[in-house]
Amino acid sequence: MKIINFGSINIDHVYGVEHFVRPGETLESESYSLFSGGKGANQSIALARAGAAVLHAGNIGRDGGWLKTKLKEKGEDVGRVETVAEPTGHAVIQVNREGENAIIIHGGANRCVSEANIDKVLEKAEKGDLLLLQNEVNLVEKMLEKAEALTVVFNPAPMTDAVKDYPLEKVDIFIVNETEGEVLSGEKEPEAILSAMQRRYPKSRTVLTLGKVGVIYAEGEQRIKVPALQVEAVDTTGAGDTFVGYFLAELSRGSDIEQCLEMGVKASALCVTRQGAADSIPSLDEVLNAAS
Repeated sequence: MKIINFGSINIDHVYGVEHFVRPGETLESESYSLFSGGKGANQSIALARAGAAVLHAGNIGRDGGWLKTKLKEKGEDVGRVETVAEPTGHAVIQVNREGENAIIIHGGANRCVSEANIDKVLEKAEKGDLLLLQNEVNLVEKMLEKAEALTVVFNPAPMTDAVKDYPLEKVDIFIVNETEGEVLSGEKEPEAILSAMQRRYPKSRTVLTLGKVGVIYAEGEQRIKVPALQVEAVDTTGAGDTFVGYFLAELSRGSDIEQCLEMGVKASALCVTRQGAADSIPSLDEVLNAAS
């Protein structure tokens, strides 16, 4: 099974701060780092590090060539990464002393996807392949409409009002956090979110990530819960993307759902002990050694 990830590629500007900037406040940063990022690119790197066969599709600007090179070095097929006139998308990330983050993103080239590009990408797909989508690129609704023969996984981040108008009945697996789950379901409590998702999208499965608590998988009446590992967090940026990559890589190998969840949880726990997004994603050997 090949995983096609049509997603964002960003330049991440990461600032270490005592606390998040308040309205009207000017705050001096304690550190600054430059990383590759974007939910799409992060998830592709996590997939590749987890040993999956991944084709990344998306856009960069002329200032983003180094990002394409980095994706290729991680073992990804970047033959469908296009260079466009708009600058590469970027993110401004604050990380406080507790390891929490606050993020502003600018779409840039990520918002310049064309239908022609979508068609080119889907030409590379074979029946049974998996299509992974997030919400940092444009025309996600068109991708959902065109992905007839594929298993579609949707991680609706960042959540926007437009997501509710997408043809979500075409999604096979939702991967959502509590905020995203609340918007899609209208419920706040985890079990209520999962039950509502099953009623609204009865043909879909839902993976609900709960941060420090863990993760719950729902398929019909089935529930599988895996607790989070307790670690000292340095930077939570990229933890969700790491979970997605490792969960889906394991799924593509035919592992049972509980094992897929456990691998995602272990990998994301390692991720938060390091700084950065893509650069903090652990290798498969690291995850397996941590698991033993």
